[in-house]
Amino acid sequence: MTVGILTFRRPDGLREALPRLLEQVRQVPGAELLVVDNDDVPSARDIVAEREAAGDPVRYVHEPDPGIVSARNRALDETTGDILVFIDDDEIPSPAWLRTMLATHEEYGCAAVAGAVVAQFEQEPDRWIAEGKFFERKRYPTGTRVPAAGTGNLLLDMRLVREWGLRFDQAFRFTGGSDTAFTSEIVARGGEIVFCDEASIVDIVPVERATRSWVLQRAFRNGNARARVHLLGVRSRGAALRGRVKLAVQGAARVAGGAVRSLGGLATLDTGLRAQGARTAVRGAGMVAGAVGSVYQEYRR
Repeated sequence: MTVGILTFRRPDGLREALPRLLEQVRQVPGAELLVVDNDDVPSARDIVAEREAAGDPVRYVHEPDPGIVSARNRALDETTGDILVFIDDDEIPSPAWLRTMLATHEEYGCAAVAGAVVAQFEQEPDRWIAEGKFFERKRYPTGTRVPAAGTGNLLLDMRLVREWGLRFDQAFRFTGGSDTAFTSEIVARGGEIVFCDEASIVDIVPVERATRSWVLQRAFRNGNARARVHLLGVRSRGAALRGRVKLAVQGAARVAGGAVRSLGGLATLDTGLRAQGARTAVRGAGMVAGAVGSVYQEYRR
């Protein structure tokens, strides 16, 4: 089995992550840690080489094609065993994280396992961020089936991934949303994604992300990507048109509803309501943009 960590110009974060992950990888016979460096030059090679020289079960690959989609697909290609577990280079796994993910997969025999993600701020955020609760991810009882998941804490059964010929879609290489599209396709093929609350990781939120501008930008991106994911696989022109109209109407409803919530929060001095309303409105605007064919490329280099 393989634990895949994708990295892009985060040398300090990678140095901190490798010992934590290797400690857990060593507990699983035959497991390896795969580092996929998505920089245009192999900037992370020397960091990994230090661990390789020490005899640690870690392997380095350089994927220069820009975009997280290429890095994710490279991880799929490099995994030779039956299990691939994704984790980000800015996340801290709980002590029994890897064994718990594997045990959950064995118990439920599912196509994928999605673990809990808990945010931790580098610095105390302002009231708008804190009361908006934007970084609180949904959590479910272990065993709950979920319709999609991100790759920040995700186990994939590679036997099914290969059988179905699944890939992360290059249409999302600079926009985000390829993980949602990928895991949604797993469910569409009849696979199950099981949530595991005990296999948690801590996601470190840097200061530059704990801002109103970043939250609203990400809300627009998420709405835009959501619309595009819903339109995937639509073949006929008529179905595509109906889908775009439906998404545009849903997005416009979110814009209106979010504006009302935000105004209500302003009138009642409820900072959380005002913040959540603003995000809902901006996410709706992203949906409308995606419905009419606009692509928001957050990650273009």
